[in-house]
Amino acid sequence: MLDLMPSLGSWRPAVSGQLCAVATIVGTGGSVPRPLGTSMMVSENGEILGSLSGGCVEGAVVEAALEAMRDGGSRLESFGYSSEDAFAVGLTCGGELEVHIQPLKAGSAELSVLAETQRPAALIRRLDSHGGVMVVDDPVRFRAMESEELAKLLGDHPSTLFAAAAQVEPLLQGGRTGLVRLAPPEGCIDGWGTTERLALPPREEIQPEPITLFVESRLPAARMLIFGANDFGAALLPPGQLLGCNVTLCDARPAFATQSRFAGAEQVVTEWPHRYLEAEAAAGRIDARTVVCILTHDPKFDVPLLEAALRMKLAYVGAMGSRRSHRQRMDALLEAGTPLESLERLHSPIGLNLGAVTPAEVAVSITAEIIAERGAARKPSKAPGFPSLRDSTGPIHPAPSHPDPIQAPLRAATQHLTQEDPWT
Repeated sequence: MLDLMPSLGSWRPAVSGQLCAVATIVGTGGSVPRPLGTSMMVSENGEILGSLSGGCVEGAVVEAALEAMRDGGSRLESFGYSSEDAFAVGLTCGGELEVHIQPLKAGSAELSVLAETQRPAALIRRLDSHGGVMVVDDPVRFRAMESEELAKLLGDHPSTLFAAAAQVEPLLQGGRTGLVRLAPPEGCIDGWGTTERLALPPREEIQPEPITLFVESRLPAARMLIFGANDFGAALLPPGQLLGCNVTLCDARPAFATQSRFAGAEQVVTEWPHRYLEAEAAAGRIDARTVVCILTHDPKFDVPLLEAALRMKLAYVGAMGSRRSHRQRMDALLEAGTPLESLERLHSPIGLNLGAVTPAEVAVSITAEIIAERGAARKPSKAPGFPSLRDSTGPIHPAPSHPDPIQAPLRAATQHLTQEDPWT
């Protein structure tokens, strides 16, 4: 639901106080167009904000939302692919969606959170028949065991609260969305029960309903710190912002950092890179979602900065340089006492092995590697694709596919003297 926040303030039905219903993807299977937490708002007049599948199931969701507003009850709808019924509503991609549909009245807790577009916030919704919702104002500092509101939402059972804390807190503190299923206090969701329940005849045994929570957390945008005011730093600014990052460009040289082409960054800082990173970490403005891209290609900047970055828990640390520069950096870091396990987190040479040459192409390569690293964090088994330059060998830049017939013999004769371009 939180994905609607940037648009809700200008959506006429919400502004005018119309009755609305929100449809949220709470379960997925197979190939689906949108992830967990994607929402669509439907007004009582049938106006729509957002999309769940790009068109496959929206019509059926609108009908279910209008029905939910008429009877005032929430519901869970499932959509999948049907090869037998050509007219069935479903996903042509073959995936499956579970969509929770909930009516919202003006002034509800959910709408109040959506109206606050800047501050961090989270929603915890109970999707089973018990229902209920709570707002978390500070997801990072939230402690489940100390929350009377969460205890009440769960039915005031200490064991259930303890189990919820282990799953809910990481989602909140990581700014993520997820489904949490908990065994009910009366028994377990896998069929085991209490002694009294096991003593009943099979036909009289009633399986207790599991507690199902849907958690959505929104934190300030993750930061991307670009070190190096050069062509590659300028090219990386727009892709970093497309990833949703708050982008900072840092360079120790004022004459370079103050160029107008870097004005698109949220912050431009003139400071020694390692000092800036350490100061930001000490101030609590660096977290496990932070991306660090080191494009300075100068050992006096790179090595102290890498020493500092590899001591921190960061989402991604990458450094530009040739393979020779990479080996020299690794030797310097080992000599400075950087542990081998920390060096394994370093993406150097930076980027995926796409054959990138120009600054724009290198920016795409770096962005692609950041996305791949995010995906690997969610699914440890990496899918096949372009390898990182770090994990491949050979020249970083591809040889020309159609060499000049006059220059080719000379190039072949002097190939052993040629070095890699120093900026990659």
